[in-house]
Amino acid sequence: MYLERPSRIPGAVRWSRTAGAPGQARVLPDGCMDLMMVGDVLKVAGPDLSAQVTPLASDEEYLALRLPPGTAPGALGVPASALRDARVPLADLWPASRVRRLRDRLLAGDPYEVLESLVPPTTPWIVHTRRVMAGGGSVGALADDLGWSPRQLLRESDRVFGYGPRVLARILRFRRAVRLGTADGAPALADLARSAGYSDQAHLSREVKQFAGVTPSTLFA
Repeated sequence: MYLERPSRIPGAVRWSRTAGAPGQARVLPDGCMDLMMVGDVLKVAGPDLSAQVTPLASDEEYLALRLPPGTAPGALGVPASALRDARVPLADLWPASRVRRLRDRLLAGDPYEVLESLVPPTTPWIVHTRRVMAGGGSVGALADDLGWSPRQLLRESDRVFGYGPRVLARILRFRRAVRLGTADGAPALADLARSAGYSDQAHLSREVKQFAGVTPSTLFA
């Protein structure tokens, strides 16, 4: 069984999966990164550019914190771009002794609170970038807002989000389409495309196929 709960970190989600029937999960790109405990192994899920089809064993249990775009690198000390489309053990990123201490803390206390304690406050430029890109703003205007060159914005975005601002904008738009398409009473695809910010239904179909690996009708069914 899969469950989600709110986190005390704005935009983050506490989630878990208890042991159940074996199967697979299609994890869609959303700009987020996850700090996970899979059994007794600590892992990190990086930002995705395409859907990740993950096998689920019947006896495998997950406890995880999903962090909003741009947040996790400050906790990990690793650029998001280095973890793009990856699922890696935390022991590959941190010294073994540090991972053991964290595992001991997770087992001794509230694991969600322990994971949340690792995350520093989000830098204001990251919050502003997410807001502007989600709203369809231009990269040039965003760079001017921040007082950066477009090249600096690209470099910093790659570091914290795992990709540049234009790709981030496309993923956030896709994320909005998924929310609309899977909600109760979802609109027809043409109306959904317009509401999510696509130029037309064909544009929506191309983006869904690229990010999800399936057609909109298959994904939203």
